[in-house]
Amino acid sequence: MPGRFEMYEDRTGHYRYRLKAGNGEIIAVGEAYNSRAACEKGIESVKRNAATATVKDLGHQEK
Repeated sequence: MPGRFEMYEDRTGHYRYRLKAGNGEIIAVGEAYNSRAACEKGIESVKRNAATATVKDLGHQEK
């Protein structure tokens, strides 16, 4: 089963998304958006940028 984005409205009326792995585990969550359209744009941004994103380890900064 492939991963999936789940979009939902929270208790405060904001739209949010979470990304779930194929096993159902939540692996990422998005910020609160004021509209469904803005949330959808956030999901599209993650889809577009994640494949080429680099990893920066902030826990082990060089001295």
